[in-house]
Amino acid sequence: MIGLTVTLSVIAFLTNTVLLLPIIAFPLFITSLSDVIQIGSRKFRGGKKVFLYAPIHHHFEALGWPKYKVTMRYWIVSIITAMIGVIVSIIS
Repeated sequence: MIGLTVTLSVIAFLTNTVLLLPIIAFPLFITSLSDVIQIGSRKFRGGKKVFLYAPIHHHFEALGWPKYKVTMRYWIVSIITAMIGVIVSIIS
């Protein structure tokens, strides 16, 4: 996942679309953000957690979602956000 994030970031910087990166890479962004939220919550709220597990895809598995369902939902969200990012890039 780190390799994909670095690749997307380099391409965004080379094509001057850095502001679109959180839209295009929304699942990666949310996964990283869930880790930050979990760590911050445990540090500043006296050990209380926001998610059962972080990153968020493990939280969904802990809620009882099968792995294939989590993966397919990530694929669908990735495709939709990538299309939105391309459309916004073309418009602007």
